[in-house]
Amino acid sequence: MAIGLALAIFTLAAYKIITSKLATARYKAESSRRGCAPAPALHSNNLLRTSRLKESIKATKEDRGPQYVVSAMNEVGPNIHTVRVPILDYELLVTRDPENVKAMFSTQSADYDISATRSNAFMPLLGEGIFTSRGAQWKHSRALVRPQFSREEISNLTLVERHVQTLLSVLKVGEKGWTQTLDLQPLFFYFTLDTATEFLYGQSVDSQAAIAGLEKSDGNQNPIDGAAFSRHFGVAKHLIDKRGALGKFYWVMPMRKMKAHCREIHRVIDGLIEERLRGKRDVAREEEKGGRRFVLLDELAKETRDPLELRNETLHTLMAGRDPTGALLGWVWYFLARHPETFRKLREIVLAQFGMSTSSVIDDFAQLRRCEFLQWVMYEVLRIVAVIPMNERVALRDTTLPRGGGEDGSKPIFVREGIQILIPLYAIQHRPDIWGEDAEEFRPERWQGRKIGWEWIPFGGGARKCLGQQFAFTEASYLMVRLLQRFDAVENMEGPGEIKLHTAIENRSGTGVQVRLHAAA
Repeated sequence: MAIGLALAIFTLAAYKIITSKLATARYKAESSRRGCAPAPALHSNNLLRTSRLKESIKATKEDRGPQYVVSAMNEVGPNIHTVRVPILDYELLVTRDPENVKAMFSTQSADYDISATRSNAFMPLLGEGIFTSRGAQWKHSRALVRPQFSREEISNLTLVERHVQTLLSVLKVGEKGWTQTLDLQPLFFYFTLDTATEFLYGQSVDSQAAIAGLEKSDGNQNPIDGAAFSRHFGVAKHLIDKRGALGKFYWVMPMRKMKAHCREIHRVIDGLIEERLRGKRDVAREEEKGGRRFVLLDELAKETRDPLELRNETLHTLMAGRDPTGALLGWVWYFLARHPETFRKLREIVLAQFGMSTSSVIDDFAQLRRCEFLQWVMYEVLRIVAVIPMNERVALRDTTLPRGGGEDGSKPIFVREGIQILIPLYAIQHRPDIWGEDAEEFRPERWQGRKIGWEWIPFGGGARKCLGQQFAFTEASYLMVRLLQRFDAVENMEGPGEIKLHTAIENRSGTGVQVRLHAAA
């Protein structure tokens, strides 16, 4: 019995070794035929080839994950922008080369798509939808959602204004015109959650009202605890990020905690959908406020009445509408509090263009986009912190990438079917040969006259580019204008310290945004 088992193990091991060597020989021959050369390797420091994975997980826990990628790639060489990373029995590619990004997202996009790793990480919370699906299912999701984001109604600034006023009421001014020291970061996530849920479901979860003890924004005293919903969503997002960081070993992470948070999120979303579909909302109240509002769920329901599909697609949009914009707003004020000259310059420009009144609605979103310096500040924030720090693709078939092979990285790389390619946007956006020797500095003026290419894709690119990009910039710009009208100074209350990039799919400040604000006279 023991001899038989030993023989079976030996035979299996021999088979694995032989098939691996045959496959390697085939790949080398195909690579040579295509004129490719291998990318340099970022080797592990242990026998099992797991040290890089362990280092990456440790760095993420210490809120320096994106910086670790830069330092690890620089170990191979500061001018090396694509590397192979062997991990256990497989390897992946990491590229910070914009030309390779362009190939995967645009010119060779038929050869690449999102990986099963990404889908498996997101699936417990979001289900099948535009961010987790591939092939025909993805095309269906895209066709369902995309037309709604070409409408003018997505820039409904009246909707945003109501939630801005709630936020302003939370920022209470005390002695000598200063607020108390407060953390703006969670307040911005409450704000974007409220606007996103109203846009999606026709009613807000009113998380801001919940924390401030105010009346619901629409007068409807629904039983939803918006602040609790926000917490469930935040924890679930953090767990998704941990699950995704494990790569193909995502299944080792315990799911009890994740399932509990997802269950609460789904319960609230299912209730919002059911209420809207059954027509329980007071439409007369909606019309009283300026006519029937655009509600994404109403438009999706014209195409499907499947509650699960509606939950999945709206949850995908909710995540995209709440988190990147909330993180962006937090980081903008993080940097403004540390760069008073930029704050003063931006406020002067805003007041010159929009005036000081916070009572009149800005109803022209194009006017917000024309405020160039405001856009530059947000662009620079998105560059320096990379709100979405990592993207990825997997090869659907044997294919190539245009650069990274050979000693100088000038030759194409052969990419065999099934290989995952990580795209660290933070690393791309901190390359001094692209952005200058001051790439680590916050300098919005660098955007003057700059033509944007594949070195800056904060919302992705190609067919999978985020549909809500315009809505995100409009919402963030609007709130920025209102806050700059209301407050004439911001003071950093955290003190000096290294930036902490806390990853929950998107980067948030690991120390929060600890400031106090001074009200304009």
